[in-house]
Amino acid sequence: MRAILLETLYEWSKIPYQKWFKNEKPWDISMKQLLAYPKETLGFYLGAFLLQHDFSPQPKLENHDVFHVLTQTGITVPEEIAMQYYLLGNGKKSIYLFMVIFIGTILYPDKFNLFRSAFRKGKSAYSFHQLDFRKLLHTPLTTIRTTFLIATSCK
Repeated sequence: MRAILLETLYEWSKIPYQKWFKNEKPWDISMKQLLAYPKETLGFYLGAFLLQHDFSPQPKLENHDVFHVLTQTGITVPEEIAMQYYLLGNGKKSIYLFMVIFIGTILYPDKFNLFRSAFRKGKSAYSFHQLDFRKLLHTPLTTIRTTFLIATSCK
């Protein structure tokens, strides 16, 4: 029930968030273009992540999927919340992030250890949340993870 509540809140808030709070330009990139990148690159891994989960690139929300790829975070509701904790630890601050963390922590107190672990991993990494990932799509995924000390698996 709590997962359904959070997923419903996400669906209601996604479009207004894209429209009024995301100032970035959409990447205007297709799944086919992403999968055409060399197999070791962020672009290819992003395309594979989207394909694996039957997603498509969401305009102005592309970075969110990149964060999943970089941190190897799953897509369950607790994992989504954990990823926001990871990003908070990494220095990201937004109204949306704080709302997810606040509501998620209340609804998932049993996942506190997961959230704390994700926050610590984010804090241990060099700041990467603000990067222009569109310019890094050609970069090997391992190079990005190694350069920024990105620990994986918020599970």
